[in-house]
Amino acid sequence: MKERIFALIKEAEKLRDAAQYRGALKLFQKALVLSRRADDLDGILDSTLAMADIQRMTGDFDGAVGNYSEALEACEALGNRITAADCMVGMGLSLRAMGMWKESVKFISAARKTYRKERDEKGVAFSLWAEAGALRVAGRIGKAIEKFNESKDIFSSLRFSSGIAYSLCGLGGAHRVAGKYGESMDYYRKANEIFTVEKDTFGRAYSHCGIGNAYRMTHNLRDAMAHFRKATALYEKIGDMVSYSYTLWSVANVHKMKSDFASARLHLRKAMGNFRKTKDPRGIIYCAMTLGEIEFLEGKRKPAEKKVLVALESAERHGFALETLHARSLLSLMRGESGQSGRLREAYRKIGVEAHPLSLPVAMP
Repeated sequence: MKERIFALIKEAEKLRDAAQYRGALKLFQKALVLSRRADDLDGILDSTLAMADIQRMTGDFDGAVGNYSEALEACEALGNRITAADCMVGMGLSLRAMGMWKESVKFISAARKTYRKERDEKGVAFSLWAEAGALRVAGRIGKAIEKFNESKDIFSSLRFSSGIAYSLCGLGGAHRVAGKYGESMDYYRKANEIFTVEKDTFGRAYSHCGIGNAYRMTHNLRDAMAHFRKATALYEKIGDMVSYSYTLWSVANVHKMKSDFASARLHLRKAMGNFRKTKDPRGIIYCAMTLGEIEFLEGKRKPAEKKVLVALESAERHGFALETLHARSLLSLMRGESGQSGRLREAYRKIGVEAHPLSLPVAMP
């Protein structure tokens, strides 16, 4: 039985390395069934952890949380502290994607304590990168940039190129929302070079989307679309619903800026449907704000304000500082409240953001 389990896991790992996630997931599931029958804790740990990682990457966050929990139990039974810390970071990343950034930080911080005790520098860097992402979701942009830089520095000292590239992508995204579009472009381009050498399909897609957004924010819509097309093709290949949906939202914003509202709506509906499936509140908030903005530009003021108010309520409820300010800015612009601009600018600066919406249509970062 153990030989069969090992063979299934080995084959599944090959598929995962080739970004064939659907096929890999099926084989890991078969290995898990056999591992449970044989009461093979190592097989259970390997299968559940791998499944959780794939589910997190492809947007099944509920499934990921369940499998990380089972993997953690196996780690405790085996006394495997390092892998337990890996599970906690994975759990944190899944919770972050579901908007639960406070819970996410708790899991990631606990994991970092273990990595430090075990003197696992790569683990420490990984946890810093994960926490930086959670802080970005929380809207603490300055803090996020600090953590991404800490992560990059450690990965650089270890000469771990993949870790460096993912930290660069994190810095690219954080600098974009901070209003530093040139720096954002530089970070994403450097990351893309590394991912291309590493033949990392997800990383290439991630960085192409980032480059596209940097172009979008500088109103170079043609080059933005060229990179979004590259990102979309790669995300569809690996079945990453979440990242693909954020790219759809970005494409919708390109169409919005060109006043092609029909195309914008088409992409937003697809993105919104996917965000609802994956239970991603931030994605839903961004789609609602963009839909509201489009309706306002079409002269439908009441339904436009209603959509943005719903987005604002959700952003406040989840503690998303950046999205809360974006929604307030949109409402202020829709209502012609020019006197609010100074207050909003100061509120953005407090979270480390230099640029904020000044007129409609908005180039939402």
